[in-house]
Amino acid sequence: MKTPKSFIREILKVTQRPEVISFAGGLPNPALIDTVGIGKAAEKVIREDGANVLQYSTTEGYLPLREFIADRYNKRYGLNVTPNEILITNGSQQSLDLLGKIFIDKGDAVLLERPGYLGAIQSFSLYEPEFFAVDLDDDGPDTKQLSQIIDQECPKLFYGIPNSQNPSGISYTTERRKEVAKVLNDADTVFIEDDAYGELKFTNEVLAPVKKYMPDYGVMTGSFSKIVAPGMRMGWVCAPEEVIDKVATAKQAADLHSNYLSQRIIAQYLADNDIDAKIANICAVYKERCDLMVKLMDELFPPTIKHTYPKGGMFVWLTLPKGMSSMKLFELAMEQNLAVLPGNPFYFDGGGDNTSRINFSNASPENIQKGIEILAKIFNEWKA
Repeated sequence: MKTPKSFIREILKVTQRPEVISFAGGLPNPALIDTVGIGKAAEKVIREDGANVLQYSTTEGYLPLREFIADRYNKRYGLNVTPNEILITNGSQQSLDLLGKIFIDKGDAVLLERPGYLGAIQSFSLYEPEFFAVDLDDDGPDTKQLSQIIDQECPKLFYGIPNSQNPSGISYTTERRKEVAKVLNDADTVFIEDDAYGELKFTNEVLAPVKKYMPDYGVMTGSFSKIVAPGMRMGWVCAPEEVIDKVATAKQAADLHSNYLSQRIIAQYLADNDIDAKIANICAVYKERCDLMVKLMDELFPPTIKHTYPKGGMFVWLTLPKGMSSMKLFELAMEQNLAVLPGNPFYFDGGGDNTSRINFSNASPENIQKGIEILAKIFNEWKA
């Protein structure tokens, strides 16, 4: 299967112009990156241990950082995770590449959500699987459809994003997580659970990972990009030790180890700062912007335009009426210096022509107001 070109990357080139309001990307808000705190952590690790932090390191990653991640899983969800079940990667995107490398052989059946994360589609495509998709409803994957596909195709793995899914913004309910786990456990199908947005919650509801209900077949990926800094490219894989051993072998061949300086800086930053307070602030800002965007959509959009109501994350998903093209929407919006992302790239099997992903995390309240007003005017004046 040909690896799909990143349409998102091409659109983001267009949005670099300062006059363009962009709802198209998936960027954390730069104003929320703690440049002062990260700078202090960087200065401290170089001053106190410069020769070591600039040296080669172990493939699995800096032990205190792995200990922090494991301990956080234990405290947040009651998962019995050890540092030996954590491997540090260069962003969670590398996690997908390494997991694809160890799990997928040419022709294997691989199951994705529909719509699905473009980065996973691109990454797994390199290993030439046969993709199948399970539709999402407001509670998560359609488990009846999931069971049918597993019975018929015996997929080796299912990749999904239970928390604030990219692109839809949907979060699986607790009941749906348990149902998904039961189906997968019964079939011995591995679940790759991408939790890049798990910390970005707008409610106090605790949603345990699917991995909690399938410890033997659950593999998680995580990231510091959304809560510390994306440019440091720090993510991880959490999996049983036998899987971590295989991931480590694949990583040795790829790049030996992740950026050790970034690992040490993040570990120092976490030791010196209250990360929970920082995350709470990020969530409060994102919730305010999400609420504003959704409120304006409800007030200004015609009733034929449907959208999700995110409980976290960074995206709202639009569904346009049949016959209304999201590519045309993109073109009309760009004429007014507004960038929105058509949904087509999130459908490996075609489709999504009437869907669009809207980002709220990286836009100011003023630009959210202006941008949604532009979209509302386009929708209300739409001519096929």
